Amino acid sequence: MKLLVRATNWLGDAVMSLPALREIRRVHAGWEIVVLARPWVADLYGREGICDRMLPYENTGRHAGLMGRWRLSRELRSEGFDRAIFLPNSLDSALPAWLAGIPERIGYARDRRGVLLTAAPAPPKKGDIPAHERYYYLEMLRRAGLLEEVAECPEIRLACSGQAAEAGRKYWSGKGEQGTRWVGVCPGAANSRAKQWAPERFAEAATEVARKLDAKVVVFGSSNEVNLGQSIVERVSVPAFNLAGQTSLREFIDLTACCDVFLTNDSGGMHVAAALGVPTVVVFGPTNEVTTGPASSSALVVREPVECSPCLLKVCPIDHRCMERVTALRLASEALEFVQKTAGE
Repeated sequence: MKLLVRATNWLGDAVMSLPALREIRRVHAGWEIVVLARPWVADLYGREGICDRMLPYENTGRHAGLMGRWRLSRELRSEGFDRAIFLPNSLDSALPAWLAGIPERIGYARDRRGVLLTAAPAPPKKGDIPAHERYYYLEMLRRAGLLEEVAECPEIRLACSGQAAEAGRKYWSGKGEQGTRWVGVCPGAANSRAKQWAPERFAEAATEVARKLDAKVVVFGSSNEVNLGQSIVERVSVPAFNLAGQTSLREFIDLTACCDVFLTNDSGGMHVAAALGVPTVVVFGPTNEVTTGPASSSALVVREPVECSPCLLKVCPIDHRCMERVTALRLASEALEFVQKTAGE
């Protein structure tokens, strides 16, 4: 059996889908598994031992647009896949495999794509499965007959964490930072202004935590968040580095694995840090940690309960009270207490 897995599009979803892919690898050990992934998530999947090979999905390059999708379908046809699984819910995720004539095509019946699928289980209703999204992917495989049951999955851990930390320490040693303790900060949040805590509060909290831990601060983010990262570094009153837009996903994973504590919004970076086992302290506001929060005992969620949260809105129509009421002093205090607690376990 040669299986194609169309990977999730976003980093947080990629982390939450790992238990499902590990179960496929475990239950169907003899299958050849190939993961088709966008560049910004490929390095996560590629080093977790869940597939035999990665295929690049260059959706902003040679696979862009209708001609690009056709080109991708020709490439998939040449591979001779027997079966395809689609982790995203979109019609577009299934289209190239349908055009390629892959005999079996499996995914939830979402986004009017049922005609493209040979097995289209109905999405679970509220209460059918545990609320967290990692079970959403596992349940699809069970409903499609690829798993007999959904395995217990109390936490998500990255298999590459030890290797990543070693690579991260080597990077910092090359910068003359041997033995340095690090407070990681990830202030961005893709496609949602409402999920972002104020940069001045990140700076204040990071400064307090770094002083108490005798650490330095490193800010991470995408190429669109360089100015955001710089605004934090300029406000921090301890040595700090702005690496926003300067790391690949692999490098981000490596350097995050070296952090003593990680301060973040609800973001893909949050999921990575928590899955690495790094003490991760997260400001949650408009989103729901029960469904998409970090699946890790290494993570602490900090939120202010307000009547309108979780609203799941990308832009707050009122006063952003769910985030504004979380003070920098509170985050720093809870982070320091959490680091001490996890160090003692």
